[in-house]
Amino acid sequence: MKKKGMKILGKGNKAVTIPLTKKPLKQRIKKDLKKNRQLYLLLLPGIISLILFKFGPLFGMVIAFENFSAFKGILGSEWAGFKWFIKIFHDPYMLKLLKNTIILAVLSLVVVFPIPIIFALFLNEIKQKAIHGFVQSLSFLPYFISSAVMVSILFTMLSPTNGIVNNLIKAMGKTAIHFQASPAWFRPMYVFLQVWQTFGYSAVIYIAAMTAVDPALYEAAEVDGANRWVKMLHITLPSIAVSVITMFIISVGNIFTVDLDRILLMYNSSVYSTADVIQTYVYRIAFESSGFPNYSYGTAVNLLKSILAFILVMLTNKAADKYAETRLF
Repeated sequence: MKKKGMKILGKGNKAVTIPLTKKPLKQRIKKDLKKNRQLYLLLLPGIISLILFKFGPLFGMVIAFENFSAFKGILGSEWAGFKWFIKIFHDPYMLKLLKNTIILAVLSLVVVFPIPIIFALFLNEIKQKAIHGFVQSLSFLPYFISSAVMVSILFTMLSPTNGIVNNLIKAMGKTAIHFQASPAWFRPMYVFLQVWQTFGYSAVIYIAAMTAVDPALYEAAEVDGANRWVKMLHITLPSIAVSVITMFIISVGNIFTVDLDRILLMYNSSVYSTADVIQTYVYRIAFESSGFPNYSYGTAVNLLKSILAFILVMLTNKAADKYAETRLF
C-alpha cells in the first residue's frame, strides 16, 4: 500500500518503496527565480505597469463612498456610505442614459460583432495570396487611424454644404440633411464608424483561428461533393467557434462601455437625446460641472456600471460553458 510521502518503483514482488524528498517552498521559488531570471526580468516591466495603472487606481474607488474633496484628499474626506448610490436610483435622467447606452451596445452586438466573422469567412475563401494579403491589410488600416481623424473624414463626407452624400441627395432633388445635428442619425453614424475602424482588426483574430483548421477536413468534404458554402458553414465556422465565443464574451463585458472618444468628438447639445450615455454623463459630472466637480457621484455611477458589466460577463460565460466544450474562466 502506497503511503503518503512515498513513491513505488517497479511492479509485483520487485516493487521498491522509496521516500519522496519535497523541497521547501522557499527553496523551490529561489531555484525557479535563478533558473528563469531572464524571463522574470522581461516580465517585470509588465507587472509594474499592471500594478501602477490597473490595480493601483482601483483603491481610488473608495471615493464613491465619501463626500470627496480634492483639498482634503481620500483619507481626509468624510465617509458618506451609500449616499451616492441611492442618488443614482433617484436620478430621473439615469433611465435615459441607461437606455442610450444599452441601445448602442445592442447595435454593436447585432451589427458590429457579426461583420468581422462574415468578412473573415469570405476572405478565407480567397486563395490568391497577393489579393488575400492586400484586402486584409486594407481592412486593417483604419484601426491605426485615430478616432479624431475618422470622425473628421465622416463629417466631411456628410457635410450639409459640400459633402459627397448631401451632394448626391441634392442631385436627386431632395433637401440636404444636417446629419451632425440630427439625433436620429447619431446612432447609425456611430455604428458605421465602429464597423469601419474595428472590423479589420477583429477579423484578424478569426483568420488566425482559421489557419489551425485541418486541411484534411476540407479535402474529405470535397470528396463528398461539398461546395464552398457547405464547407464554410459546416467546417470553418464550427472550427472557430471558441474564438467567436471568446470575442462575444468580451463584447458583452463591454456592453456598458462605449467608445467615449468617438462620442465626445461627435457630441453636441442637439444630439443629447440619443448620444448622451453613462460615460459622457460621468465625464460631465467630473470635468464639466458648474462649481466643484462631483467626483464621488461620478465614481459611484462608473462603479455600478462596472458591477453590472461583470455580472453580464459571468452570466454569458455560464451560457458559453453550457453550449461549448471549453471553459474560459
